[in-house]
Amino acid sequence: AQLQRTLQTPICLDESLQSLADVQNAVEIGACRIVNLKIGRVGGLAEAIEIEAYCRSQHVPLWCGGMLEAGVGRLFNLALSSLEGFALPGDTGPSSRYFENDIIDPPVEFARPGFLALPDGIGIGAELKREQIDRLTEFKNRSQMS
Repeated sequence: AQLQRTLQTPICLDESLQSLADVQNAVEIGACRIVNLKIGRVGGLAEAIEIEAYCRSQHVPLWCGGMLEAGVGRLFNLALSSLEGFALPGDTGPSSRYFENDIIDPPVEFARPGFLALPDGIGIGAELKREQIDRLTEFKNRSQMS
């Protein structure tokens, strides 16, 4: 907060913000003027939506950060980023940036350079590739885990 008061450049807090309470505290003490929001870091979509509403009410712009998610997570980041409080570009990229074959169809792709399109329709906007998921995962029941 002391540093932010001395700078014209806005500080963006990221990893230190793990809940709505953390964001509220940071904004109230003037520790930042921008918030990076990662769904997984704050405990899920419900908390992320509450943080977006709070930041919007305080005129604190957000950007959505990624955590190397597969397509399902990327689609949630896109949906979250479409909310009004997300005034800054995020770092969600196309599936091919990290995965040769994503676990969704269609994969997340650029609509045009630098822009990802929100999927149409109900749900997340893609189908899971169940056969690929089965190939990439291993199920262990409790008796196998001990």
